[in-house]
Order: sequence, then structure tokens, then C-alpha cells
Amino acid sequence: MGKTASTVALALAGDDPAAVGASAEGAYAGAYRYDPKGAGTADAGPEITVVTGSKAAALRGAVERAAVLGARRAWAADLVNTPPNLLRPDSFADRVRSEVRASKAKVSFSVMDEDALRKAGCGGILGVGQGSDNPPRIVTLSYAPARPKARIAYVGKGITFDTGGYRIKPIEGMEHMKSDMAGAAAVAAAVLAAAELGLRVAVTGYLCLAENMISGGAQRPSDVVTMRNGTTVEVLDPDAEGRMVLADGMCLASERTPDALVDIATLTGMQVIALGDDIAGLMGNDEAFTTRLRSAASGVGEAMWVMPLPVDYRPQLDTPFADIAHKGSRAGGMLTAGIFLQEFVGEGIPWAHVDMAGPAYNAGAPKGYTPKGGTGWGVASLVALAESYAS
Repeated sequence: MGKTASTVALALAGDDPAAVGASAEGAYAGAYRYDPKGAGTADAGPEITVVTGSKAAALRGAVERAAVLGARRAWAADLVNTPPNLLRPDSFADRVRSEVRASKAKVSFSVMDEDALRKAGCGGILGVGQGSDNPPRIVTLSYAPARPKARIAYVGKGITFDTGGYRIKPIEGMEHMKSDMAGAAAVAAAVLAAAELGLRVAVTGYLCLAENMISGGAQRPSDVVTMRNGTTVEVLDPDAEGRMVLADGMCLASERTPDALVDIATLTGMQVIALGDDIAGLMGNDEAFTTRLRSAASGVGEAMWVMPLPVDYRPQLDTPFADIAHKGSRAGGMLTAGIFLQEFVGEGIPWAHVDMAGPAYNAGAPKGYTPKGGTGWGVASLVALAESYAS
């Protein structure tokens, strides 16, 4: 194996800011490498210098934007690649707090521990985390510029390790379950990037952090829990835990009545079966908003495919033991997961659900600019969506 470069110079001809920016973004993405000894830094990979044929402000802005996105995608990928014994709900929160403090951007940080979650009535995330010695957390990051053009909320699934609980996963592939927090990593990185870019959009991120483990206190199939909004939920499958932590976070986000709400998660294996490893599933309650998000994602090279939320599938979630069951049949499982989450969106709020179980983690060989392991997928889409409101 040859030496790994510590510095890379990229000379770009032309005066098209979009082309220069895309080339620079590709360079940052392709240069990423995970360094186990220095994991968690926002500058993974070699130092990149971009030289353009013009000093025009638009070109400089495109390169500076690429540098911010590159650093934040790398940081998100580092979080995903971190071994689960080093990234628990509490230490995840600590890592984010440290990154906020290190950033020059004005982002506020707060965290709800298990006592605060209990007082807030967040029974979904508490139920998922009750089998672990490492209690759950919900971290809130807020970027609030003066006179924002819009207010957006992002909610990310942050299962720092997923055994499946009392529907334990097979050992083959379980080592990849350290990546089940990729949604929360993407949200944290996107909020910081929006702030560092100085976007005229208020962005609040909710990181729903828990560890899905097995113990004498772990959640059982047929348990009933009460969510933040008072909805009672019958838990049928402890391995369908992501929607439970997201639902509490979505309730908290809805209480602030944002102009739009996105949840993003490595949610279902059905997404991979339906769309493969490179295309995320996209669902929502507002066609114009889902179209806007898909267009933003397409513009930054992250593919999403719009899936339906069929009203005819809603009866699959009926149960005589609670207001709603949290899971339907295996067939159409990606869709019934979205239908469940829709129950926790505040009235009148445009909402989109992104299931990125495939794109968030590359278990195979590197391909193109996609590394092995955590990909940082979703960061660019969330930033591009915020930018669409800022412009």
C-alpha cells in the first residue's frame, strides 16, 4: 500500500460556481478517511487546497461552502464509524457539545437526561433505552439567526447500538448496527453547517439517542407506553425501535410549530429491499414539500425516491390494547413505519420522512467517492433544503 497524502491541491478551471463547488465537494468527500486514533475531528482526511482561475466572490463562496460541507460530512461519518463502546447516548451528547463549543457558529445546545425525559412524558425513547445501562438522551441544537426567512426542524434517529432487543438480530451484520445513529449524526452536522454558512434560516435539530439492549429490564413485545403527546402505543417488535425514539422527538419539534419538519433515520430493512443501498425512501404529508426536499437532495447527489403513505394500510396499526400499534405487517413495512410516524406530526406542519437505511453505511468496498463504513449521507441534503428557504 502506498503512502496516504497529507495535503492535496486541486486546480479548477472555469468560472461556473456550481461546477467549481461540485468539484470541490467531490474532492472533500473522496479524500475522507477514518482515523481511529483521531476520530471525532471535523477535518478527517488530507488538507485540501482549491485553486481557481478567478478570484470572483461567487467562486470563493462555492469553495468555502464545499469546505464546510466536507468537514461536516466527515464529522458525521466519524461519528457513525466510532465503535459503540466509545459512543453511547451520553458520550454522543458530549461529543456534540464539544463540537458546538469548538465551532465559531452561534448554536445553542441542551440535553434531556432520563429524569428530564421522564418528566416530559417521553415514553417512547425511555422504553427503548430501558434495557441498557446507558440511559437515553435527547439533544437539541438550535441555530437562530436574526430575522430568519423560515424555521425548520430536523429530527434524527440516534440508536448508538441496536441488538434488536428481545427480537435479537442475527450475528451476521450486527457489527454494522453501530451505524443506527446515522440520522442523528446527519442532523447534528447539518445544524452546525447551516450556522457556519450563516444561512438566513432558523434550524433546530433533535438528536434522539438511545441504546437498544437486552436485560431483565428491557422492553417486551406487547408492552404499552405513553408518548410525549399522550398517545399510547403497543410495542409489538422491540427491533422496530427507531420510530419510537423519533416519535417523541417529533412531538417536541412540533410543539415549536416549525414551518417544516424532517425526520431522518436508518429505519427499516424494507427500504433496502425496495430501493437498494444508494437510494433513500422519502415520504411525507405535503407533496410540494417532499418535492422540494427531493429536488434539494438531487442537486447535491443524494438520491431519494418518493414512496406513498396509503390510507388503506393504516388499519394495520389498529390494536385493542392502545391508541395505536407501532408496526404493521412485513409487507410494506417501510410505508407503515411512515404512517406510524405521521401520527406524531403537529397539525398543519409540512413533514417529510427520510428512510436512509441503505445509503448511511457502506458495508462493502469503497465505490466512487463513497468510503467503506459511514458515508455522511444526508448532511448535504438537509443543508441544501435549508438553503432553498434562505435564497
